[in-house]
Amino acid sequence: MTGDTTFELKSLAPDSIAKALQKVERYRLLNEPAEAESICLDVLRIDPGNQQALVMLLLALTDQFDRGSASGVIQAREILPALTSDYERAYYAGIICERRAKALIEQAALGSASVAYSFVREAMEHYERAQSMHPPHDDSALLRWNTCARMLMRSPHLAPRSDDRVDLPLE
Repeated sequence: MTGDTTFELKSLAPDSIAKALQKVERYRLLNEPAEAESICLDVLRIDPGNQQALVMLLLALTDQFDRGSASGVIQAREILPALTSDYERAYYAGIICERRAKALIEQAALGSASVAYSFVREAMEHYERAQSMHPPHDDSALLRWNTCARMLMRSPHLAPRSDDRVDLPLE
C-alpha cells in the first residue's frame, strides 16, 4: 500500500452553499469542528468572500483550541482581515481571545493562568471596541464583555503575570 496523501479535492456546486453552511452549524453543535472546518474550506474555495463561511471557519477553528497548540489562534486571526464589517472584526477578535483563554484555563499548565488573564483582558478590549459600533438591538459584545468580567471576578487565580520569580523545588 502506498503512502499517497495528495488528492485532488472535489468542488462544491455553487447552488449547494446554503445547505453546506447548514451542515457546518450541525457539525459544530455535534462537537465535530474539524468536519465543520473542512466544509467551510470547501465553500471558500468557490466563494472566497463568503462572510458566513469565514465566520463559521473562524468559529470552527476556535472550537479546536482545546485540542491543539496555539497555532489555531494564528489561523483564526488570519481570517479577521477578510471580514468586511469593522464590528465583526472587533467582535470575533474578542471571541478568539476569550476562547483561547478558556482553553488555557482547561489545560491548567504552569503559568497558563497569567497568559489566560492576558487573553481575557484583550478579549474585553475587543468587545469594548465592538460595542462602540454595534448594530441596533445587538448587545452581543456587551454580553461577552460581561462574561469575561465575571470570569475574572470568580477566578482569583487568573491574574496578571507577576514579576516575582518562583523557585520550584527540584524534588
